[in-house]
Amino acid sequence: MQKSQREWRVGELARATGVTVRALHHYDRLGLLVPSARTAAGHRCYTGDDVRRLHVILALRSFGLSLAQIRDTLGEAVGDPAGLLRRQLAETEERIRRGISLRSRLLGVLGALDRMAELSTPEFLQLIEEMVTMNQPLTPEQLAEMQRKRAEYAASLTPEELAAMGRRRSEAFAAMNPEQVATMQAHRARCLPPAG
Repeated sequence: MQKSQREWRVGELARATGVTVRALHHYDRLGLLVPSARTAAGHRCYTGDDVRRLHVILALRSFGLSLAQIRDTLGEAVGDPAGLLRRQLAETEERIRRGISLRSRLLGVLGALDRMAELSTPEFLQLIEEMVTMNQPLTPEQLAEMQRKRAEYAASLTPEELAAMGRRRSEAFAAMNPEQVATMQAHRARCLPPAG
């Protein structure tokens, strides 16, 4: 005799996974994750197969796919769980690599702060820009906009402010070890759009 599958009501599944009830309802409305069963009162009940399907949806979402794209590729991804897990592992490893690189950059900035006065607001703006750049390649349009804003800001500074900012940047750069410099330069190159 076959054992019946465990079922989770929508609230139980939300608590077990950290996915909100609202998101689960939304996935149901879109036809992405329709519960396999319902109680006599009409409450959603999810099975182990539904949990596996939810994992695929969340994994594809983490790859940057829209819900419409997920709907188009869901059947294929559900049919190849090992391939999906390999791709998810590769994405996770890339995020870890980016995190380690950002950590290295932040340690370099902290080291520079230990040796000089507090960073100015423009320098924090530059750090934020670098953090975003390290985490996401820029389109040519984004790069042009970033360069335009940088030029506008530089034009608003006095020659003394520009010189002071240049000195602080040089000091921070000099405080970084060669590995940190190489890592930062490699990330910048990866995030800039290809020349063409």
